[in-house]
Amino acid sequence: MTALPELSTLIPSRPAPPAIDAEDIHVRWVMPEVFHDLPLQEADDDEAVRLLEELVARALPDAGEDDRTRFGLICALGVDDLRAAGTQYAAVCLTAVDDTVCSATVSATLVESPDAHDVRDSVRVIASSLRRFEEGEISEIELPCGPAASFIGTRQVKLPSPLTEVGEELAFPIAYIRVYVPLPNDTTVVMEMSTPTMTGWDTFSTMFGNTVSSIRLFSADGSVLITSGSGQ
Repeated sequence: MTALPELSTLIPSRPAPPAIDAEDIHVRWVMPEVFHDLPLQEADDDEAVRLLEELVARALPDAGEDDRTRFGLICALGVDDLRAAGTQYAAVCLTAVDDTVCSATVSATLVESPDAHDVRDSVRVIASSLRRFEEGEISEIELPCGPAASFIGTRQVKLPSPLTEVGEELAFPIAYIRVYVPLPNDTTVVMEMSTPTMTGWDTFSTMFGNTVSSIRLFSADGSVLITSGSGQ
């Protein structure tokens, strides 16, 4: 098996890349520094609030109190929704693209793989299911860690009335990319990047492409795991 470079040499990022454990497989990837981790795994409510306050201060260092409060509430609601969905990891970005304020969220979730003969067959089954039930751009791709399926689409979400300027519930479209990476233990890693601001789509989708390309799988003994012979 071809040896991979150390993760820290791939893409500049924070000292400890995110990780999730899928039983006997350890999954790591590299997040861009402009993304800030949401405290999904923090069980203590007071500590979670403190971490959210720190996140808002980093993301909006020069903003007024009203803007910080609104962004903090949106992040807090996002944490609740992501936890309810069983998400293991999430991070948020708030930045300016062409002088327009843009935001994006990246999340990672573990789900059961479909019944299939192997990892590559799982990709085919996932892609086939997406073609039957979803409207969007569906592809079977090859990542350095192995085969995967990708889906690009849109969905409608609603912003609660207390968070809108007009004081009424507001529906708006979210564009997203979702990548499914089946593992050889009947588990699939689902990573998604979503944004409500299309001005930042090219920037965020490029970042997300780098993120999913940085995914590395490790066996229980720490050895690198590649789920196809073509992974490099």
